[in-house]
Amino acid sequence: MGPGERSLKRLIVTGDDFGISIPVNEAIEAAHSNGILTATCLMVGEPEVRDAIARAKRHPDLGVGLHIVVARGRSTLPPDQLSSIAPNGFLEDNLVRAGFRYFFSPRARRQLSAEIRAQFRAFRDTGLALDHVNAHNHMHLHPIVLSCILENAAEFGIKAVRLPAEKNGGLGAVLLSPWISLMRWRLRRAGIRYNDQIIGITETGTLNQTQLLSAITKLRDGVTEIFSHPATGDWEGMDPAASDFKFKEEFDALISPDVAAAIANSDIKLSTYRDI
Repeated sequence: MGPGERSLKRLIVTGDDFGISIPVNEAIEAAHSNGILTATCLMVGEPEVRDAIARAKRHPDLGVGLHIVVARGRSTLPPDQLSSIAPNGFLEDNLVRAGFRYFFSPRARRQLSAEIRAQFRAFRDTGLALDHVNAHNHMHLHPIVLSCILENAAEFGIKAVRLPAEKNGGLGAVLLSPWISLMRWRLRRAGIRYNDQIIGITETGTLNQTQLLSAITKLRDGVTEIFSHPATGDWEGMDPAASDFKFKEEFDALISPDVAAAIANSDIKLSTYRDI
């Protein structure tokens, strides 16, 4: 975007974890058709990915990104190719342990690079246009993970990446600020677009209608992404780390007429990453 356009209020509303379950897929499709959701991000190794792809193809204006999984999820490559990072087909549950392994183990880094490339290939095979890239649990903040993403930028047409830069995010945002600054610099140097700020990290799993209306009222100029975890209900095999998420409340907020009216009566333009 040019300097003049940055003064506009552009809002990308994303539903994460597309493909992880039917309740999530249902909520994302409905929130796009009957609510304010403009984008989603696909987990190509999860069990309901085919259902998600079919739903996305019914809605060509839905911005579909790749939700790269390097922890807390299924791998795309078979376990015999990922002995250091996913020997049983599941990537490390502990984010800190995964982060240290990717920093200090050359073997883990090689397997990580291969797994990320396989996820890009799987996304390309869907036939969907790549709207943007991010990572499960914001693991693309990890410099090694980001390097693996950037080395695939030209081949797979990466034009935009989520920048998890939360304004007024408390101590967590302060501690992450050096990594955010490094990421912003690397994306700018690579010519890759990104959002100015994000809403949803502090509210992860609890983004209800009240919080969403408050965020809309206080929205800053520039490009903001609000991300959420909507679902029509629980599902078998849910990540225990998400056991207290209010999936249905997040879904209800995205389809709320009051939320839609608040945006319609504002100077906010709903967008996807391809629009910025």
